[in-house]
Amino acid sequence: MRRKIEEKLLRWKNDEEGRRPLLLYGARQVGKTFILLDFGEKNYENVVYINLETNRSVASVFENDIAPGRIITLLEAIVGEEIHPGRTLLFLDEIQSCERALTSLKYFCEQAPEYHIVSAGSLLGVAVNRQQYSFPVGKVKSLSLYPLDFEEFLWAVGEETLAGEIRACCEAHRPMIEALHQKALELYHYYLIVGGMPAVVNEYVSRGKLVLVPNMQHEILGNYVADMAKYASAEEAVKIRAAFNSIPAQLAKDNRKFQYKVVQRGASSSMFGASIEWLEQSGVVLKCKRILHGEDPISVYEDLSSFKLYMGDVGLLVAKSGLSLQTILLGEANTFMGAVTENYLTVQLAAMGYGIYYWAPENSQAELDFVLQAGGQVTAIESKRGTHNRSRSLGMFIQKYKPGRAIRFSEENFYNTESVEALPLYAAFCLGD
Repeated sequence: MRRKIEEKLLRWKNDEEGRRPLLLYGARQVGKTFILLDFGEKNYENVVYINLETNRSVASVFENDIAPGRIITLLEAIVGEEIHPGRTLLFLDEIQSCERALTSLKYFCEQAPEYHIVSAGSLLGVAVNRQQYSFPVGKVKSLSLYPLDFEEFLWAVGEETLAGEIRACCEAHRPMIEALHQKALELYHYYLIVGGMPAVVNEYVSRGKLVLVPNMQHEILGNYVADMAKYASAEEAVKIRAAFNSIPAQLAKDNRKFQYKVVQRGASSSMFGASIEWLEQSGVVLKCKRILHGEDPISVYEDLSSFKLYMGDVGLLVAKSGLSLQTILLGEANTFMGAVTENYLTVQLAAMGYGIYYWAPENSQAELDFVLQAGGQVTAIESKRGTHNRSRSLGMFIQKYKPGRAIRFSEENFYNTESVEALPLYAAFCLGD
C-alpha cells in the first residue's frame, strides 16, 4: 500500500547534515514494521532487521558498553551481515523492550551519525512516557504513523484518478461532476466501515466484501485489550479497559465531552486520568481538547479539565459500537452518525499533524467541532453528517474571532459562501496542503 509517510522517510534518509536515528510511533497494527521494511528494501542495499522482544540474545548486546563501534561489530557477527554506513538500514524493532538500545541511539547520533538507524515498537509511547527510560532527548527524529487516511484508502482501492480530481476541485473551488461526487460519497461511506487499519483495508481490497470487515476489526480490538493486560499492572488494566469500553457511550451523548461517571459511578480524573493517558500514548485513542477562546495561539486557551476521546480509527469505532452497516450505506437516520463523522475528521486531522481542539466558551451553549492552527492562521471547522447546513456555532465563532479560514464539512458538493468554504467530507485530506 502506498503511504504518505514514505516521502518523510525519504527526506530523513537524504538529510545528510541533520539526520538522526528515527523513532516511529503509532498504534499496534498501523503498519510500522511493514512500512520501514518496505522503505529499506526500496532504498538501501540491505536491511538488517532485529526484533529486540523476540530475540533476547541480540538484546543482550546492549546490556553493557553501548559504544556504536562495539554495537555494530557484535550485531554484524550475530546476524552474519555487514552494516555499511549509508548503504544499510539498521532496523531495531520493538525497541521499547530494551531500554539500553533506546539509550544507545543518543551515542549513534553523537558519535556515528553515518549509520542509518530506524526503530519502532508496540506501545512505544507508553513505555517512553510511563517508565523511567533514559530517553535520548534531542538525539532522535520522531515520526508518527496513523491508519490510512481517506486519500490513501482511495489509492489502495485503485481510485488514484478520483483522489486527484478531489484535490483539483478543492484547489480550483469548483464542484465535482455529480456522478463523481456520488461515487466519492459512496467510497467515503465504505471508508467509514473499513477504516484505515492496513490489515482491514487489505482484507477488503482482496476480497471486496464489507460484511467480512468487522471480523478482523474485532480481532484488532481484542489485541488492544490484550496489550492492556500485557503492558499495565492488573489494577491499571481494569481501569484502562473500562475507559476504553466507554468510548462509544461517551460519543453517543449530545455533549460528547468525556465524563468519568460514564466509565463508573463516582469516578474522577484522579481514578482514570492515568488510564486515559495510557490509551492516548498507545495511539488507541485521539484526544480533542477544549479551548475557551479562538485567538492565536489557540493552545494557550486550553481547558485542561475538558476533552473528547475518539477512536484512533473510525472503522474500529463503527465495529466497537455495533452500528449496522446498512445505516451507513443507506444513509438511514441515526444520531450516532454525527459521532462517527466527527471521529472520521479527527483521524484525518491527526494524520496531517494538526493539534486537535474544539471550541466551547464558558456560560454558552455554543460549541464548534474543530479549531486548527497552522502558520499563525486559525481555521474554524463545522462537521455535518449529512447535507444539513445550519451552523450557528460556526457563525458565532466567525463573528467573534474572524478566523483566517472557516470550513463546513458535509455530504454536499464543493461550494463557497461569503464567509464559509463548504467542502465535502471526502475532501478532508486536502487540508494537508
